[in-house]
Amino acid sequence: MTPTAFWDGIAEKYAKQPIGNVEAYEATLDRVRHWLRPDMAVMEIGCGTGTTALKLAGNAARILGTDVSGEMVRIANGKAAEVPNVTFDQSPAERAGAGQDFDAVLAFNLLHLVEDPAAVLAHVRGLLPEGGLFISKTPCLGGKPWFRPLIWALQKIGKAPGPVHSLRPGQIEEALRAAGFDVVESGGYPKKLPNWLVVARAV
Repeated sequence: MTPTAFWDGIAEKYAKQPIGNVEAYEATLDRVRHWLRPDMAVMEIGCGTGTTALKLAGNAARILGTDVSGEMVRIANGKAAEVPNVTFDQSPAERAGAGQDFDAVLAFNLLHLVEDPAAVLAHVRGLLPEGGLFISKTPCLGGKPWFRPLIWALQKIGKAPGPVHSLRPGQIEEALRAAGFDVVESGGYPKKLPNWLVVARAV
């Protein structure tokens, strides 16, 4: 099953799921809002059904949400009908926003799921001017080896997407530096997994 087919198939169910850890989610949004400005053009890669982009609508001039799933984008567009500065478009992460200019790019719960994280980061760097921001949050499974057989079993029965990379916080930050970014803030939200938030500036 392709990633597009997987996410299309669960889009309606995904849209109805409550946020798992509200405290960590709100803390993440607070840190993102700290870095955004009302005059910014922002893109979110892997926007799902648009919840985060819509919550940040008041913190940017315009937001483009992109996702590989057409069904996710369809639901997101329905939710954005009365939010004029937020739009959604179907696109794979490595081509999202091609030909456009942004001041900041966001990616939440994405880098561990794309085929080639380095290629996605290189693409993002090409969209940003010097000083532009990339803000990501990634579940880091590299220190939790017992997740791997569980994920493999779920993939076999079509209950998990593929691929799922077992990343560590240090790997993410190293990949960002290799792609042309300086890391200016990082932290776990929550720390237990951790879900690693990184704010990086294009250099």
